[in-house]
Amino acid sequence: MFEIALFQPEIPPNTGNIIRLCANTGSQLHLIHPLGFTLEDKQLRRAGLDYHEWVTIAQHLDFPSFVATRQDCRLFACSTKGKTRYDQVVYQPGDIFLFGPETRGLPTTLLNTFTEDRVLYIPMSPGNRSLNLSNAAAVILYEAWRQLSFLQP
Repeated sequence: MFEIALFQPEIPPNTGNIIRLCANTGSQLHLIHPLGFTLEDKQLRRAGLDYHEWVTIAQHLDFPSFVATRQDCRLFACSTKGKTRYDQVVYQPGDIFLFGPETRGLPTTLLNTFTEDRVLYIPMSPGNRSLNLSNAAAVILYEAWRQLSFLQP
């Protein structure tokens, strides 16, 4: 249905939570290297519980390798620097949501390759920096799925 892509994720429990999110929404997960952990990491496995077997996880050597495999899909970057509010987009099956590393977000050079309408943000109270990565992924993924009336993949 939808896909989540994590660019150089750093914190294993966040990726574990996103594995559970993907399992419960029928979404595919892409991990773009380098990762800040291994897929055998105890914290990642604990956060993901037994949902790992229910998720298709694709690993990509780098961002260009990832993009080469997904050229037929709409790709949205998710960033606090975005100009398009996440709930102002009409989503389609197959859309991909790209999230950056927890401590620094997506690099500006990568964000600059997206048109303004493809860089999404989630509103927050003034003065706050960011949401937790797995929370942000859930907010955006569930809005996209809601728009499709929670159709099953």
